[in-house]
Amino acid sequence: MNIDYTVTALMFPAIPLLMSVYSNRFHTLSKLIRELHDEHVYEKHIPPEWQKQFINLSGRISILRWTIMFAAFGFLFNMLTVFALYLDEVFIARVIFGSCCLSMIISIIFFIREIQISTNALNLHMSDMDVKID
Repeated sequence: MNIDYTVTALMFPAIPLLMSVYSNRFHTLSKLIRELHDEHVYEKHIPPEWQKQFINLSGRISILRWTIMFAAFGFLFNMLTVFALYLDEVFIARVIFGSCCLSMIISIIFFIREIQISTNALNLHMSDMDVKID
């Protein structure tokens, strides 16, 4: 496969869009954690499922951290591919671009896992209503 600037340009719209989605999810989780924290510390209100929710949120934050990190590596590798092409190092550009694609694949796999955990969190939250989300 020949690699040139147009190949790397294909990744430029995708990576920032994914990182925006990941960042919005991270922001939403951090807001939820702050609300639970305030409810626990200031109002001394502890729902029965609080411990399970905390463990779930902690895991989700950890997975999102890895998700965002691999997306950032994907963006970095994409930029390094452009730089290697600028230096006429086509073989190195191919290897770096492969790393970019691999990083983005790993990032998406982590994101899929976070969505699964999120669904479990909703089931946990709705457990007192005898309703399950599939």
